[in-house]
Amino acid sequence: MTAVSGAIRFILNGEEISLTDIRPETTLLDWLRLEQRLRGSKEGCAEGDCGACTVLVGRLMDDEIIYDSVTACIRFMGSLHGTHVVTIEHLRGENGNLHPVQQAMVDHHGSQCGFCTPGFVISLYGLWMRNPDPSQGAIEKALQGNLCRCTGYAPIIRAGKAMSSYGLPQGDPLLAERIALKDKIKAIHDGRRVELGEDAERIIVPASLDDFAALYEANPEATIVNGSTDVGLWVTKFMRPIGPVIFINHLQELKAIADNASEVRFYAGVSYSEALPVLAENFPDMAELWNRIAGEQIRNMGTLGGNIANGSPIGDTPPPFIVLGARLTLRRGSHRREIKLEDYFVAYGKQDRQPGEFVESVTLPLLPTGEKFAVYKISKRREEDISALCGAFRVFVNDGGTVGMARIAFGGMAATPKRAKAVEAALVGRPWTQETIDAAVAAFAEDYQPISDMRASADYRLLSAQNLLKRFFLETTGHGQRLRREVA
Repeated sequence: MTAVSGAIRFILNGEEISLTDIRPETTLLDWLRLEQRLRGSKEGCAEGDCGACTVLVGRLMDDEIIYDSVTACIRFMGSLHGTHVVTIEHLRGENGNLHPVQQAMVDHHGSQCGFCTPGFVISLYGLWMRNPDPSQGAIEKALQGNLCRCTGYAPIIRAGKAMSSYGLPQGDPLLAERIALKDKIKAIHDGRRVELGEDAERIIVPASLDDFAALYEANPEATIVNGSTDVGLWVTKFMRPIGPVIFINHLQELKAIADNASEVRFYAGVSYSEALPVLAENFPDMAELWNRIAGEQIRNMGTLGGNIANGSPIGDTPPPFIVLGARLTLRRGSHRREIKLEDYFVAYGKQDRQPGEFVESVTLPLLPTGEKFAVYKISKRREEDISALCGAFRVFVNDGGTVGMARIAFGGMAATPKRAKAVEAALVGRPWTQETIDAAVAAFAEDYQPISDMRASADYRLLSAQNLLKRFFLETTGHGQRLRREVA
């Protein structure tokens, strides 16, 4: 029988916290501001978009504490067990001075009204710890999830470029503290399950992946929360109760990535940030899409499994994963089954997932030599915006110049992520030429009947899908220049 603890335990700045009475819906931002009176973290949007509430959350990984910038407004207290939370109030320099990042912001006039400033400082602090002398591209990437209405960003970027001249991570007063905290965090991870509350107020933090599987099989009505980038908005925007809740973001088994000569397997708890290096190495054309998914904080929180499991028709990962022939492993208790990803999406809001069953992993076959692949995201804003549509393309053209295989999939065009099978049929067996493309684009109207909404009209979506096929053809035949934005 699994031993049980009755407290969520974590480190807040330099203090160990033990909570035995907390609601499933309580966010870290509300708790910091209302219970701890730490009000440097601000609420701007309550949906993880503006970055004003950014804090660092450190977690134990391979015997080191890894710090991620996250948005506290949609991070739930139950997800903090065994972590180190660092807020703006904890930053300090040597000998009582400002922290190097803070001093750089002062000297380079990176703050005006000051509302967003703590979030920017925390995001830059996280970057400075990893890379004290970052490129402008790296600074911009780290700040994608931080919005400022005053400065125009240029002074903040100048501060990011200059911060290493004010001090290096080796002299950070928090460094020695973090080393000492490692043993405390290890002690919190004592192999016990955490359970608080009852019925709809129940919070569960499983002891292991097997413990989670057994718990969810026995409690299929529970809400599973990993990154909370979706569930967080159920609470902050729709005021929905989410209990009972099973928090799984701490499960190291779900953070695994396994690869071999033919495929890559991502377990469901791998975040977007953790997946990027492996995806960029094996599927280089996916890296550009990845850097346009939300902002840094959301990429640190959101997971591959969550993006697939919620079945959203506008999720960015399903279209490219479908054309790559991804397979899902679904688990219920000790039983596992494998299905094609494209078969998982049944209808709007409905997936091929039974009560008590969860997405355990997704496996991507590597592209065979000679195949062409690309993925495109269309959105109103380039940075940190939900897709109006996302299209992925994969073709094989044989030595005779004829299309031997075509797989095309879109999100945002139908009630589920869906393949364009009529367009595929119009391509296969025909020469890979402009004439074939011009004839095939009409088949998009057979595959999709998109809707009009706040992100795009139906006509715009259909025309964009057609034009993306043309763009893919031009890029793969050397007649088009791929526009890329280099991000370090």
